[in-house]
Amino acid sequence: MRETRYNLPCNIAQTLNLIGDRWTLLVLHEILVGTKTFNDLKKQLLGISSNILSDRLKHLEKSGLVRSSLYSEHPPRYEYALTESGKALEPVFNAMVLWGSEHLDPCYKKLVHTTCQHEVEIAYYCPHCEENVTQLETTVLKDEVTE
Repeated sequence: MRETRYNLPCNIAQTLNLIGDRWTLLVLHEILVGTKTFNDLKKQLLGISSNILSDRLKHLEKSGLVRSSLYSEHPPRYEYALTESGKALEPVFNAMVLWGSEHLDPCYKKLVHTTCQHEVEIAYYCPHCEENVTQLETTVLKDEVTE
C-alpha cells in the first residue's frame, strides 16, 4: 500500500500524492505523447527500472489517470492510454514546458502556436464573464471540504 506523503488540505499536496513520485510525471507525459506499451515506455525513459515502471503504471491505473488494455495474451502485454482525468494534465505539462523555456539553459522544448510558430503564453479565462483575466485578477479560495 502506497503511503500518503502529504496529509494536508491542499490541492497541490493531494495532487503530489497522486503524481509526485519520481518518474511518474515522465511516464504520464510519454503516454500523453503517444507511447503506448511497456517496452516502448522503457525505451523512451532511459534509466527507469522495469520494477519502477511497473509500479508507476499500476499506481496510475489505480488512481484513475491511466487505463490498460490487453493486446497480446501469450505473453500478456498491455497498451496504456490516459483517461480523461489523465488527459486533463496536458496544460500542466504545457505550463512546465513554458516555464522551462524561460528558465532553463539549455532549453529543450518550446510551446509554439502552430500557425505562426511563435511561442505562446498561459492565459486565464473566466467562463462566467467570458473574458481573459490576468494572474493579478485571480485569487485562490479555500474550498470547504466535508469529511
